[in-house]
Amino acid sequence: MTGRYKAYSDYKDSGSYWLGKIPTHWAATELKRYSFVKGGYAFSSESFKDSGKPVIRIGDIKQDGSVSVKNCKYIDTNNSTQFSEYLVNKGDLLMAMTGATIGKAGWYLEDETALLNQRVGAFKCNKNKLNYQFFWYVLNSLGYQSYISLTAFGGAQPNISDTGMVGYYSAVPTIQEQQKIANFLDHETAKIDTLIAKQEKLIELLKEKRQAVISHAVTKGLNPNAPMRDSGVEWLGEVPEHWEVLPTKRFFRLVTEPSIKNHGQELLSVYTAIGVAPRKDLEQKGNKASNTDGYWAVRKGDIIVNKLLAWMGAIGYSDYDGVTSPAYDILRKTKDINPKFYHYLFRQKFTQNEFKRWSRGIMEMRLRLYFEELGRIMMPMPSKEEQNAIVQEIEKMHCIFAELEDKANLQIELLKERKTALISAAVTGKIDVRDGKF
Repeated sequence: MTGRYKAYSDYKDSGSYWLGKIPTHWAATELKRYSFVKGGYAFSSESFKDSGKPVIRIGDIKQDGSVSVKNCKYIDTNNSTQFSEYLVNKGDLLMAMTGATIGKAGWYLEDETALLNQRVGAFKCNKNKLNYQFFWYVLNSLGYQSYISLTAFGGAQPNISDTGMVGYYSAVPTIQEQQKIANFLDHETAKIDTLIAKQEKLIELLKEKRQAVISHAVTKGLNPNAPMRDSGVEWLGEVPEHWEVLPTKRFFRLVTEPSIKNHGQELLSVYTAIGVAPRKDLEQKGNKASNTDGYWAVRKGDIIVNKLLAWMGAIGYSDYDGVTSPAYDILRKTKDINPKFYHYLFRQKFTQNEFKRWSRGIMEMRLRLYFEELGRIMMPMPSKEEQNAIVQEIEKMHCIFAELEDKANLQIELLKERKTALISAAVTGKIDVRDGKF
């Protein structure tokens, strides 16, 4: 990682696998020599309120290194004084001590004090020996994160103790040099973060553009010069003059075909993000159905509808023969249409808003879209040939956009790797940044 950065003139063996050689004038010691961790309190779920003193839990530590209390739980203010030893102040550095996010660190930057929940640790440093910002970068170095992974115990739900969190053997320069390294990394990682943000913005724009193209294609067609007419349907607006507009029940019917009574059929689910997919591909425990009694048979070309979540996008075309839950509705075409056209139409936000309008239920999260109502919703119907052309154009566009997104995601991964490598090189003395003007 030296590259355009120079190395120190003299090195010595640190005695640590993680560190390798370090500058001669640096120390190599466990972090516990200059810091310790204060763990949180095991608040009971019954003690949480909707207002009061914020309680920071693991989920409140975000991937960007911040700590948010936007959606946190609270403790009654009248009872919070007894937990004063677990107070978190602005500028405190926190870390998750358990679970899939173990080792994820974040700064608490709110003006209001908060309380620390169990399995979240707050680092306390000797400020004369360890600069907090330098320490932050040590926590985000490849060596420390590898150390956490290997030190954690508990199998599927890993944990690390408060002493384990500061048991890492770290390279420690003088406090003045720590500040220079921290300033350098603040400057350089900010530039990398800006590049990452641009790639993430590009991905968002690509997604928006893709949705706009699909929305236009399934409601206006591919010919920009086609004469238009009022569809007579408020949410649909104008459609090409030669398109029909019919109730959904005119070209789809509800089927309740029990699955055959044997094993090993593909178990299908419908997901809001992607539509229909084999459960085994997305869920670890989702293998082929061991007993298909009571399941509905699905044929390739059917549309599967999650009645409870259709208005949130849980509807889509099945590219598979298989079985699915009896909680879902199966729609099968009754006319010579291309069901994929309706897959794209049904998954548009404006269509889902209409699904919601027709759904029944006393609470938003209990709304259900039954075929009795879905079948009455008016939908555009181009000719089969035009449907095929629209689907072909959408799928061609998908390939182009997917390739662009893949390239952007690759750039993001490379930038993140560079950021981690730069941090690791700086905090272990592989590069000398003392002469930088930051």
